[in-house]
Amino acid sequence: MADEEKMGHTSTPDMEKEAVQHDRRRSVPEKVAKHANDADEALRAFAGHEGEMLELDASTSKRLLKRIDLHLMPLLCVIYGLNYLDKTTLSYASVMGIKKDINLVGDDYQWLSSMFYFGYLAWEYPTNRLLQRLPLAKYSSFCMIMWGLVLCCMAGVKNYSGALAVRFFLGVFEAAVTPGFALFTSQWYTKKEQGTRVGIWFSFNGWAQVFGGFVAYGIAKGTRLHGSTIAPWKIVFLVTGLLTIVIGALFLIFMPDNQLNARWLNPLDRRLAVERVRVNQQGIGNKHFKPYQLKEALLDPLTWAFAFYALTADIPNGGISNFFSQLIVSFGYSSEQSLIYGTPGGAVEVVSLVVCGYLGDRFSNRLLISSSGLLLAILGMVLIVALPLSNNVGRLIGYYLTQASPTMFVALLSLIATNVAGYTKKTTVAAIYLISYCAGNIIGPQTFRPKDAPRYVPAGRHQNNKKAAFRARPDYLKHENQEWLDLTDRENPEFVYSL
Repeated sequence: MADEEKMGHTSTPDMEKEAVQHDRRRSVPEKVAKHANDADEALRAFAGHEGEMLELDASTSKRLLKRIDLHLMPLLCVIYGLNYLDKTTLSYASVMGIKKDINLVGDDYQWLSSMFYFGYLAWEYPTNRLLQRLPLAKYSSFCMIMWGLVLCCMAGVKNYSGALAVRFFLGVFEAAVTPGFALFTSQWYTKKEQGTRVGIWFSFNGWAQVFGGFVAYGIAKGTRLHGSTIAPWKIVFLVTGLLTIVIGALFLIFMPDNQLNARWLNPLDRRLAVERVRVNQQGIGNKHFKPYQLKEALLDPLTWAFAFYALTADIPNGGISNFFSQLIVSFGYSSEQSLIYGTPGGAVEVVSLVVCGYLGDRFSNRLLISSSGLLLAILGMVLIVALPLSNNVGRLIGYYLTQASPTMFVALLSLIATNVAGYTKKTTVAAIYLISYCAGNIIGPQTFRPKDAPRYVPAGRHQNNKKAAFRARPDYLKHENQEWLDLTDRENPEFVYSL
């Protein structure tokens, strides 16, 4: 017994020595350590609190999530709905007299539809750089107020060239919305929460279609029965434009740039809100442009897989979103009926996006579940094309089913928020994705020939296995606060891709 105690006593220094030698053999990867001096904004939350214990239990995290949802989601949802409503008011106007009043002939309407996306495309990368460099909420608010003003100007156009100019600048100012909202989602929510939230705020495209249809129908019918001093299509642009200006001003007042200046969180909760998203391995923002991250984004095959899908999937979207009122008229309904009969399509979009977003997070496979929306949309196109021209109801139902098509686009957008790390890389990939979206929407109104969307198979599982093997190496050591070093998804061995 004494011998055993003696052996146990004498082995302790040897064990400690071996542990020290083992730690010396371990090291932080060089590609991680070199970025310690240009870290994420998240580290500011913990400045001056070194050594302080910060406990985030499940109940606290749930409480914070409720508070974040309450203050962020209503603003994101309403603004995103207006974003869709404002760019599709042209579709309502097309059956309310704008073609005749500004003398649109030939393919003028098609080019007027496409011009929005020329402005969007031209300004997409610069606006992503500004989203990174400037305060996120304040720059986003500026763009919202400006696009509301531009939309009001559409009511004053007298000819085709004036309408082209207004549509171009409308695209310029709306270009910040989708990438900006993806950044808001990635900085406030964990990976497991992001798919559902993106699905919810994007679903307000559908609510906007429902709301816009009823408003346009009310204006059209009211002016027909009682008359008006200005054309009904001008009223539509003024109502939606002024509403956007008001909501944009509210966004400026109430939306924080990040957790650090959220007035509705106390100082401790601000740090806890940052701590919540440590698991993302992404941080909450870095304002410095990093050329090596731009290079990595351009060389990453997933960037171009995202871009290819956005381009091909949004060719039919560009046609349907700008021509849906005229499409419904072609089924044999009147112009006024087309405004009200288009609203159920918005309801289909809402349900499909919310359900796919929730189930994608619930079962950790956003892409597979979101592909169901594409299947419904393909079925809808088959009904529109294959049913006899006399079957108006069946073809109208086909149109409704096509409105489930955004599910995959939204899933990929949420995966950019989730799976692309490094702020310069994230904004670059988002810009390329949305530039491709613009290109598809420019082509769409010119062709109006919907095509099957491509099937995308993620490579994330293979990359996760490689990272797990790297972390298991005996010489690997995680850097302190590695989560906040603004590393890209490829640089950070701790980063795990969502599928």
